[in-house]
Amino acid sequence: MKKALTIIIFTIVGCTYIFAQTYPFHNTNLSDDERLDNLISLMTLEEKIDHLSPFLRGVPRLDLKGTRIVEGLHGLALSGPANWAVKGKGEAPTTTFPQAIGLAQMWDPELHEQIAAWEANEIRYLTQNQNYASAGLIILAPNADLGRDIRWGRTEECYGEDAYLASVLTVAFVKGLQGNHSRYWKTASLMKHFLANSNENNRFINSSDFDERLFREYYSYPFYKGVVEGGSRAYMAAYNKYNGIPCTVHPVLKDVTVAEWGQNGIICTDGGGFRRLIDSHKYYPDYPEAAAACIKAGITMFLDNFKPALLEALEKGLVAEEEIDEVVRGNLRVMLKLGLMDSNPDNTYAKIGIEDTIRPWIKPEAIDLAREATVKSIVLMKNEGLLPLKKEGITSIAVIGPSADLVVSDWYAGTPPYKVSILDGIRNAVGNNVEVRFAASNKADSAVMAARESDIAIVCVGNHPLSYGLDWGQNYVASDGREEVDRQAISLEQEDLVKLVKAANPNTVLILVSSFPYAIPWSKENIPAILHVTQSSQELGNGVADILFGVESPAGRLVQTWSASIDQLLPILDYNIRNGRTYMYDRNEPLFAFGHGLSYTTFEYSELNMNQTTIKDGDIVHISLNVKNAGSINSDEVIQLYVSFPDSKIERPVKALKGFRRVHIPAGESMTVTIPLKADNLKYWNEEKHAFVLEKGQLQLMVGASSEDIRLTGTIEAK
Repeated sequence: MKKALTIIIFTIVGCTYIFAQTYPFHNTNLSDDERLDNLISLMTLEEKIDHLSPFLRGVPRLDLKGTRIVEGLHGLALSGPANWAVKGKGEAPTTTFPQAIGLAQMWDPELHEQIAAWEANEIRYLTQNQNYASAGLIILAPNADLGRDIRWGRTEECYGEDAYLASVLTVAFVKGLQGNHSRYWKTASLMKHFLANSNENNRFINSSDFDERLFREYYSYPFYKGVVEGGSRAYMAAYNKYNGIPCTVHPVLKDVTVAEWGQNGIICTDGGGFRRLIDSHKYYPDYPEAAAACIKAGITMFLDNFKPALLEALEKGLVAEEEIDEVVRGNLRVMLKLGLMDSNPDNTYAKIGIEDTIRPWIKPEAIDLAREATVKSIVLMKNEGLLPLKKEGITSIAVIGPSADLVVSDWYAGTPPYKVSILDGIRNAVGNNVEVRFAASNKADSAVMAARESDIAIVCVGNHPLSYGLDWGQNYVASDGREEVDRQAISLEQEDLVKLVKAANPNTVLILVSSFPYAIPWSKENIPAILHVTQSSQELGNGVADILFGVESPAGRLVQTWSASIDQLLPILDYNIRNGRTYMYDRNEPLFAFGHGLSYTTFEYSELNMNQTTIKDGDIVHISLNVKNAGSINSDEVIQLYVSFPDSKIERPVKALKGFRRVHIPAGESMTVTIPLKADNLKYWNEEKHAFVLEKGQLQLMVGASSEDIRLTGTIEAK
């Protein structure tokens, strides 16, 4: 295409802007592929190679604007513990929500999408406001890996153990990040880490091994839905091998995600993943061969020092410039969708931070959203009537434990504008009318004395997601975990403190502030009320206080099985979940089941109906039921639909989640709740046909409040 000159003049709020668009790739009337063809033809080889980096600097001579990648699992990770900010670019706080595993515990895709949309708005603001200009528009989120083992050190980053739930939440987060504009994305969602990356120890060399059915139905499923339903066109290849081949160069990148799913954007290595092919996997004889292999496998972006090796590979003829053109096209396509190739006034996202100059993280709606997310993420594990606390009858409260006055930003979080600890939240809630005693530990019997002298004891224990002061890959206690460290224990060392507090005061509430499940059989048996909340939310304390004092009724649900003992878990490198992993295949009685969570009221389920009794390919059966709030407190309820396959001729799950809805029902009122059951979600992967197939036979429907608390059952016939 020849160079063309077009002058575009438009007016925004009385100001006139003039843009000289001098190349066809600036022309929004052309197709995306025509624009990309033109841009690639104008770029030098060096410019193309520079755009295989996470710092997509653009090409000023062509008026191609640049951007970069940033982390954003539960709020933009700008600055924070990992110091993600670009120095000298105007570091800023950002709204910080509960960890990803906590956001999953909301079981609320609509709110999930709102949170991602707010994060994307802050990212645009920080990228485009002249006082900051420190962020980038490609967001490394969500983490679509599955938490198949609670010892995985990065459990905090995932959406739990169920592929269906994780896929729904992945799609919601992708949509929130990317927005709903017909042409442009607000930000680009880059999912992590493809594939089956759910152990940390030896992650640079180990192989995650399983059959094609598990690949299709389980490990790749959230990524698949993130691409085909969410619209993500970017993901990160994992460090580990999959069936003996490093994920960075695995044929499935092209054969499945590109050829079958339609992935046509960014496929990046993990940080240092290119060099791990030589240093750890020892999969190639030298770096130039590894660089060429990455390009041929479909890698479009290197989070690594790749340039010298790739230039040498080009010199040696191991890779051709035409192959560079093919992969850089994916990165440029994402830049196009972000609006970096034009100055179209229709791109409303390009005005964020320019026309609206109020810092988004100080807006009341940011504070309210973080608080709502925190409240909805809290799981009431057990309650013998102690909760909610009635402030009118309480004169003193003891707040105890190392997590009581602590809000910790994890590795993939930024710096929140403020932090409210549980201690702060309780003080905010009770004001000056109730004495609040605090003891961080039981040094000199301080915790025991505070508990004994108070009407209520609230003991807050859990993990520390950073382990301050230790080298990378180390933790203080065996039950803790984080990136590069898997947990070596699932029992809670701090449960001894819980025992002492309970002995001093029978009215003890246990608050687990943690990134993953614990085996706490003693506490389950002896503590009258147990709450679980995850780390990092700036509104942690206010959200917990809202639940403690009944301002809100809890309705969060667990997204992983809490095992009673570590000996119930399979070896961590056993990736065949059919051997007895997750609620779908584990025959052990759980300490707390997948989907478990209580509220302050009682819900009655009745009148299960289906709009049809058979289902065939392409159908959607609408499952409806009546849910009544039979108590005296307004509350949300999470209704869960599970399916089993009693007539199946292959090994299928004992039960599998296939639908859910979180609804709010006022006290004493009833609601008809409808859950769509899609035929596509009932299929299994047939390796001979190389396709998802609906197996004929009877299907058992189970509706309830958790995977174990089934209230209603029915059957339909798959035809």
